Amino acid sequence: MTKYAALFILCAAASAHAQQDPEADFQTLHVRGPIYMIAGAGGNITVSVGLDGVLLVDTGSAQMTDKVLAEIRRLQREIGLRYEQRLPFGAETRSTLEAERAAPAPPKPIRFVINTSDDPDHYGGNEQIAKQGRTITGGNVAGDLRGVAESAAIYSHENTQLRMAGAETAPAVPTGLWPTDTYHTEYYKLSSYFNGEGIQLMHAPAAHTNGDTWVWFRGSDVISTGDVFDLDRYPVIDLKRGGSIHGVLDALNAVLDYAFAEVRSEGGTMIVPGHGRLGDMSDVGYYRDALTIIRDRVQDSIKKGMTIEQVKASKPSLDYDARYGRSDAFIESVYGSLKP
Repeated sequence: MTKYAALFILCAAASAHAQQDPEADFQTLHVRGPIYMIAGAGGNITVSVGLDGVLLVDTGSAQMTDKVLAEIRRLQREIGLRYEQRLPFGAETRSTLEAERAAPAPPKPIRFVINTSDDPDHYGGNEQIAKQGRTITGGNVAGDLRGVAESAAIYSHENTQLRMAGAETAPAVPTGLWPTDTYHTEYYKLSSYFNGEGIQLMHAPAAHTNGDTWVWFRGSDVISTGDVFDLDRYPVIDLKRGGSIHGVLDALNAVLDYAFAEVRSEGGTMIVPGHGRLGDMSDVGYYRDALTIIRDRVQDSIKKGMTIEQVKASKPSLDYDARYGRSDAFIESVYGSLKP
C-alpha cells in the first residue's frame, strides 16, 4: 500500500466518523473583543460575553442546547478569570487587601437572545437557554419590585414571532420558544451599550423569509447575518414565508454597505454566517455576485418562455455548484421569485 492510499483511507475514515457523530464539528472561535462564534450546534451562534453578561444571536438546535450551555459557562468562567487576574492598584490611603481576599464574583447572567429567523436550527434552544438567564427590568415592571425577571429577553422581528405563534398557516411552536420582545421597524437598537458596544438589529425584508434579522456589533465590527448569508450552500429562500431572491440580494448589499475591508476586500469587518466558516467582506461580495449572476440567467430564461423544468435542465448555477452544492430547490425559489 502506498502512502497516498493510506492517507486516503485515513481521510475517508475521519470523514465517516464525522458523519456518524453530529457533534464532531462543534467548536468555538474567538472572533474579536467580546464576540465568539459557536459552530456545529445547528445554525451558527454568535455570543457576546463580558462584564454586562451574555448575549446570543440564535440558540442552535434543541438537541445541542446542553452542549451550548456548557460552552457558555466555560466562556463566562474564562472571562471572569481574566478580570480577576488583573493587578489591583493600591494607594497610600486605600488598602487593596479586602479586594484581594474577597470571593470571586459570580458570572454575569445570560441577558439577551436575538433570533434571526423562525428556523428550528436557530431558535431550538430558546426556552432552555433563556431560563438560565435574567432580564434587568429596572424595578417595578409587571409587579417585579426586584428589577430582575427570571428569564433572558428574546428579541426578533415581529413577523418571526407571529409565525412562531401560529398567526400564519404553520402551527404554533411551544410558547417557551417564542420571542418575548419584537420590533417592526427598519432597525432596532438595544437601549444601552452591552459589553462595551452598541448592538443594532437590522431587518432584512423579503429575504430568506419576511422576518429575517441580521445583527451589527458596532464596536467589535462584527456582523451576524443569520441565513441571509451562508458559506455552506445557496440561500434557502422560503417563498411561502415571504422570501425572495431580490430580498436576499438587498440584504447582502446592506451587509456590504456596513462592512469595511482591511485591504483589498479581505479582513476588516468579520462576518458570522448562518452556516459555515467565519467570513469577511470578500466572502459576502463573492456570494452576492454569484447569486446576482444566477438570478439574471434565470430571468433571461423566463423571458424566453422556458418552464421551470427547462430552466433547471439548463443548469444556471453550474459554475458555482462546486462551491455551494447543486440545489434544484434554490433554482425553483429564484424562478418563483421572478416569474410574473
